[in-house]
Amino acid sequence: MTSRRNSACGGFTLIEVLIALGIVALALAAGSQATMSLTRNAQRQSDLLLADLCAENELAKARLARQMPAVGDSGSICVQAGVSFNVTTSIIATLNPNFRRVDVQVRDEANAPVLRISTVVGRF
Repeated sequence: MTSRRNSACGGFTLIEVLIALGIVALALAAGSQATMSLTRNAQRQSDLLLADLCAENELAKARLARQMPAVGDSGSICVQAGVSFNVTTSIIATLNPNFRRVDVQVRDEANAPVLRISTVVGRF
């Protein structure tokens, strides 16, 4: 009887090994998803920082100009850290003729919106 008992307790069954492999596969898949999510978040933060630099540059141009900005839209390309952004500046008249509203929309290379900033510029 002892030889029979030793052979029955000698290792894992195929079902146990497959279940263990399934659990490991699920854990690895979850870890991979978490890593991809962190990578996408880091890229998004980097894009937002660079887009903010582009938008703030356009707003600074409008504030530092010695004349009231003309009403209308204009576009430009802004390159920050090797990444190109499409920047659209819209200048809108306000109810007070001494002020203009300046909206800056920054889009990535795929033309997806990244950031939008607005300010009001007054007459000097």
